[in-house]
Amino acid sequence: MKSPILTLKNIGFSYHSIQAQTPALHNISFHINEGEFVAVVGPSGCGKSTLLSIIAGLLAPEEGTISFSNPDGSLAYPRVGYMLQRDHLFEWRTIYQNAILGLEIGKKMTEENRQYVLQLLEDYDLLPFKDKRPSELSGGMKQRAALIRTLATNPQLLLLDEPFSALDYQTRLNVSADICRIIRSQKKTALLITHDLSEAISLADRIIVLTKRPATVKMEVDIHLTIQGESSLAARNAPEFQYYFNLLWEALSNEA
Repeated sequence: MKSPILTLKNIGFSYHSIQAQTPALHNISFHINEGEFVAVVGPSGCGKSTLLSIIAGLLAPEEGTISFSNPDGSLAYPRVGYMLQRDHLFEWRTIYQNAILGLEIGKKMTEENRQYVLQLLEDYDLLPFKDKRPSELSGGMKQRAALIRTLATNPQLLLLDEPFSALDYQTRLNVSADICRIIRSQKKTALLITHDLSEAISLADRIIVLTKRPATVKMEVDIHLTIQGESSLAARNAPEFQYYFNLLWEALSNEA
C-alpha cells in the first residue's frame, strides 16, 4: 500500500476585512497517497480554490497542519505544479518557449530537461506546433501545452483548478481524457478541483465532497469502475457510474 505524500489535519481559514470575517474552511482533514488521482467537489463558493491555494503554499492556514512525506523519506515541501482554469500562455512566446518557462525561471535549462520537454511535445502531438503562437492553436491544444509546461519541472504533486472549465463540452471531454492519460502515464500524484461530477467520477481514484461554506469534509468516496482499458471516456459507460453520480448528486443537493 502506498503511503500518503500529503496529509491535511484540521485545516481552518477565514478571509478578513475591516467590516467582517468570512470563514472559508473549517476542520478539513484528508490525505493523498503517492500516485493517487483525487478529485474535490463541493457547492459553488465553498472554498475549493482556497484549499488548493493553501496546499500550494500561496496561503497559510490559520488552523491545523499540512505535512508531506516524500518518496525519499524527507519531509521537505514537494515540487508542486499548479494548473489553473485558463492556460495563461504568453502570446509573445512560442509554444516551446511557453513550455520551458518554468525551467527558465528555476534556472534548470539543462539539455536533459530540454529533451524531456521536446519528448512531451512529441508524445502529445504538439511537436509540429512548437514554433507556433498560442493564438494559432485550438483551446484543447493550448490546455495540453499548459500541462506540458506544468510537467516540465517534474512536479511531485499536481494541483488542477478546474483546468477544463473554459472549454466547450466536446473539447472538454476529449482534453480531460487526454490530460488524465498524460498524468497517469507519468505516474503523477494529482488533486483536481471540479464542479463536474461526471468528470470527477471518470478521472479520479477517490472523491472528497465538501460542505457549503465554511467547508468541511462531508464524505470521501473511493471510485471502483469495471471498465475495459484506462480511458476516462469509457469510464462513463461503466455499470457503477450512475450509482456514484446519484450518491454525489444527493450529497451536494443536501448542501444547496
